[in-house]
Amino acid sequence: MNPETQETTGHGDISVGVAGAGASGDGSASATRITPGNALRPEDIALEVRTGLARPTEDVAEYALRLGDDALILAQRLGHWISRAPELEEDVALGNIALDQLGHARSFLSYAGGAWDKSEDDLAYFRREHEFRSAHLFEQPNGDFAVTIARQFVVSYYQFELYRRLTESTDATIAAIAAKAVKEVDYHRDHSAQWVLRLAGGTDESRRRMINGFKLIWPYVGELFVDDALTTRLAEAGAAVEPSSLKADFDRLTGEVLKEAGLEVPDVPAAPGGGRRGQHSEHLGYILAEMQVLAREHPGASW
Repeated sequence: MNPETQETTGHGDISVGVAGAGASGDGSASATRITPGNALRPEDIALEVRTGLARPTEDVAEYALRLGDDALILAQRLGHWISRAPELEEDVALGNIALDQLGHARSFLSYAGGAWDKSEDDLAYFRREHEFRSAHLFEQPNGDFAVTIARQFVVSYYQFELYRRLTESTDATIAAIAAKAVKEVDYHRDHSAQWVLRLAGGTDESRRRMINGFKLIWPYVGELFVDDALTTRLAEAGAAVEPSSLKADFDRLTGEVLKEAGLEVPDVPAAPGGGRRGQHSEHLGYILAEMQVLAREHPGASW
């Protein structure tokens, strides 16, 4: 199943168009002419950045970097499940979700790099650990399958609310990236919710693992909804949304699934966080070591 062409059903209609969009079908179309049928690719963003048609402010670039890093690190984590998932179909499903996340990362990083004359590869492969801005949730180990599903459940419901709101961003490129991404993460949302219900309602062992998965993941949820000076400035300008404004819908929608599964929000202390400030857990270094090794050993090579 290709999430890019799948209709978003089961969650109501979502307006993903951007004001002023056209329907030219031109693969190099500007972000200001994006439509759901004419998806903006990372290559299009990179071209617009190079030609000066799109260039983020320093604040917007830093915000795009955060979103790109979240997606990039999650894509690396999910990729480890390929050939290891409990079902053959799940190998494909998690691989597709990882590719969606990688596509989001490429788009956000291509745009962010425009502020510093850097490419998506520069930002992905040639930054040090403290220069990444991913939240701690995204870098948490896969654990068993239930832990991965718990993490994906939280991520997909958070990203859906975030991208849904960002389709109205006053920054045309951010809005265009979100317009494509929101359709994909709606599929991710359905996928994770179905697995939560299946594991919680399965055997005693699968239910125990699902409960434990949420206990391990939930301490990192709070960081996703923390406002700071950057998000406040961008929200006031209409370019971004305050993370705290997403919390009510996130709680309501995840709560509905947890209630159906007979589960409760874990009563666990919050982790300190700090990823947005470059303060990461010990796990990120291992991910970057795997991800960056070839680029660092062979700088300038064409992959």
